[in-house]
Amino acid sequence: MPSSDTPHTLDAFHRGRFHLLQPALKGHRSGVDAMVLASVVPNDFSGRVADLGAGAGAAGFAVLSRCTKASAVLIERSDLMADFARKSLALPENKSIAERAEVVVADVTLTGKARGAAGLADNSFDYVIMNPPFNLPTDRATPDPVKAEAHVMTDGMMEQWIRTAAAIVKPGGSLAIIARPTSMAELLEALQRRFGGLVIVPVQPRPQDAAIRIIIRGIRGSRAGLTLAPALIMHGETGNGFTERATAINNGLSGLF
Repeated sequence: MPSSDTPHTLDAFHRGRFHLLQPALKGHRSGVDAMVLASVVPNDFSGRVADLGAGAGAAGFAVLSRCTKASAVLIERSDLMADFARKSLALPENKSIAERAEVVVADVTLTGKARGAAGLADNSFDYVIMNPPFNLPTDRATPDPVKAEAHVMTDGMMEQWIRTAAAIVKPGGSLAIIARPTSMAELLEALQRRFGGLVIVPVQPRPQDAAIRIIIRGIRGSRAGLTLAPALIMHGETGNGFTERATAINNGLSGLF
């Protein structure tokens, strides 16, 4: 368990099929975004997935919960968040996924030999998922340095994250990203010449609302064109209940596609 001086919560996901220890007062806390990101990986996936910027491990755990023959490497820069991921893997509730997961402390922006030495070898993954920082430096800053590191996008960061994803995923392997719509232009620029067959899925709170997130899926080396898929609608026109599709995704009962 985390040390007594680190307040934390124990949160159940996928209707209790896995649990996550998360910091209560500092650091990044995962929720719906992580479940939506994980849902991009197909139900029958049986390869090796890299979760870049994994935090406490929610998205990677969610892939393993739904894809019972998959394995995952959770890559996280923060020692605090990586420690939460390790301790979550040690929970008895996570026994079914623990033997298929590994936590690596590494900076996603590493390059060349340094990246390989950190455990991110070239062409070593079948799928890469990532939820890169999405706040601009000009946005209201959080006083928590761990949360700021997870949330604030520095200049050139998207290019660096995509570069790493393209290096570590096998030719023909896939990439899934969740981001804010404001990041779309920068992401598409970084993806070009590296990933093709791009599919963009807007994520809308309600049918009448603008998208607040986008999902992008791509294939390394593909020359196929871009597709704008139907939106994922999280709630109905009124009320706080999730739609049937969003409920299935949140609970690991269905993939996004």
